[in-house]
Amino acid sequence: MPGAPPAPAAGRTGRPGPAGSLTSTDHAAAPLAVRMRPRTLDELVGQEQLRAAGSPLRQLIEGDRSLSLLLWGPPGTGKTTIAAIVSGQTQRRFVEVSAVSAGVKEVRAAIDAARSDLVRTGVETVLFVDEVHRFSKAQQDALLPGVENRWVTLVAATTENPYFSVISPLLSRSLLLRLESLTDDDVAGVIDRALGDERGLAGEVGIEPEAREHLVRMAGGDARRSLTYLEAAAGAARSRGLDVIDLETTETAVDQAAVRYDRQGDQHYDVTSAFIKSVRGSDADAALHYLARMIEAGEDPRFIARRLVILASEDVGLADPTALTTAVAAAQAVQLIGMPEARLNLAQATVALAVAPKSNAVYNAINAAQADVRAGLVGSVPAHLRDAHYAGAKKIGHGQAYVYAHDAPYGIATQTYAPEPVADKRYYQPTSNGAEAATGERWARVRRIVRGRSAPER
Repeated sequence: MPGAPPAPAAGRTGRPGPAGSLTSTDHAAAPLAVRMRPRTLDELVGQEQLRAAGSPLRQLIEGDRSLSLLLWGPPGTGKTTIAAIVSGQTQRRFVEVSAVSAGVKEVRAAIDAARSDLVRTGVETVLFVDEVHRFSKAQQDALLPGVENRWVTLVAATTENPYFSVISPLLSRSLLLRLESLTDDDVAGVIDRALGDERGLAGEVGIEPEAREHLVRMAGGDARRSLTYLEAAAGAARSRGLDVIDLETTETAVDQAAVRYDRQGDQHYDVTSAFIKSVRGSDADAALHYLARMIEAGEDPRFIARRLVILASEDVGLADPTALTTAVAAAQAVQLIGMPEARLNLAQATVALAVAPKSNAVYNAINAAQADVRAGLVGSVPAHLRDAHYAGAKKIGHGQAYVYAHDAPYGIATQTYAPEPVADKRYYQPTSNGAEAATGERWARVRRIVRGRSAPER
């Protein structure tokens, strides 16, 4: 069962006790999440793929191997707990360094101390680095000597994709373990165990099914959060003289669910992706849900507005020419008004773009044109289109035979515009969706006139 260790502090050290013993942080006054922290791999809830017989993590712990770990997963899934288990079950010294507060100096000092301890006493050290993605490249580089020379067993935790946030040398020297969010059943099991366990509430209070379901729902797959909420609800029940936690007490104790969305981590990209795909897929309700999650998580409203402006051209385009205007207006409103009122402007633009007819013809057109340019299909600008506003231009043929479009019938002149290599290319291929159907019909007629392939049509 993932639980919450003490708050990380740069350079905090400790000696592990025997498995099952209480450490200095596991006393009665400690938070419930700390007291219920698993002490063995078998107590860990969820993460079956990591606890399975013969798994790399089990081999590391039971075989007492020296192998560095990189733990990647959402908050509350057991990353810090696994580091403590590795330390406790292998009788290694535990040193914790926080990437939030530690610098290169602190990292090197921790590794030097571990090396000295190894030489002097033979005791190995587990160096736990929380939020390793917050380390700069130089700070991550400072970890490499300790890892390469096995002076420490590095256990680094991150909520971000390590392929983007961790340097390649460190990534290649560590075993990457992916942790998944706990299921509702997992979280319910965490709550049930805490209610009855001697380290937890020891059966002092019970809980109604509705209240338990509410805690599970609010936890959002985070065991630490579920225990924090349970402790608050149990305290509120005791203060009311209740021996059973009911739904009303739970709702009072925990006035709102914390949004499961770290705007600095992977969920920033996941929620943003779901938001865009919901608008593209024309599901206004789903889009509003993800918009609400971004707003509640404190996402920069300017970022949301920028995504809507891009989407207006990429996914709506000329199927609804007003979509871009709506998105730009929302972006301007965000700048002028600010939050929280600008949430209304973002919501309006989100709904408008979601229900608008869709076309990616503009997106496809510019992609195809750029692909041809990159492939070398450029050619020379036709002579009659070249700049003729300087002395001597006409002597070399620039601008000659150019037909001024406004002098032609319907304002459309039959002449060559594209360079020869792409003269017959069709980049913009309109759809029949929304307003683009009429645009497509007009473009077909205009194109024939421009290319000289038919008489003018109206």
